[in-house]
Amino acid sequence: MSFFWEAESWVAIAFLILLAIFWKLGVPGMVTKALDDRADRIKSELDEARLLKDEAQKVLAEAERRRRDAEKEAEGIIASARADAERVAAEAKVKVEEFVARRTKMAEAKIAQAEQQAVADVRAAAADAAVAAAEDVLRGSVKGQTADSLISQGISQISSKLN
Repeated sequence: MSFFWEAESWVAIAFLILLAIFWKLGVPGMVTKALDDRADRIKSELDEARLLKDEAQKVLAEAERRRRDAEKEAEGIIASARADAERVAAEAKVKVEEFVARRTKMAEAKIAQAEQQAVADVRAAAADAAVAAAEDVLRGSVKGQTADSLISQGISQISSKLN
């Protein structure tokens, strides 16, 4: 009987009664349900996290693919720009060569024209000197009216033939 007089015994009996009340009220089912709900919530959060991780990996892969595509496109643009620059440089070189050739041709034409002008000037000077010399010779050897008419005819003929 000493069992009923000890305080620990009454605490144990009260605890058992409390457990029976809890069992009758369905507390273990509520605790189990709460734990199951929490486990389900955690599982759904983990599933959602996995889905987000998979989606992030897909987005990352797409971004990497776009980056590679952009790099290829940039390389193509650079190659095209280089080709255009080389083509423009070649065209510029051809145009410069054509310009130099035209300038050289123009200079040669001006030189030839200057030579022709110099030859014409020398002929004109020679013709003037020949006319003057012929006039002096004819004046000294022919006198009078006949001399004047001959000199005029000779001067006009020489001038027309030499020019």
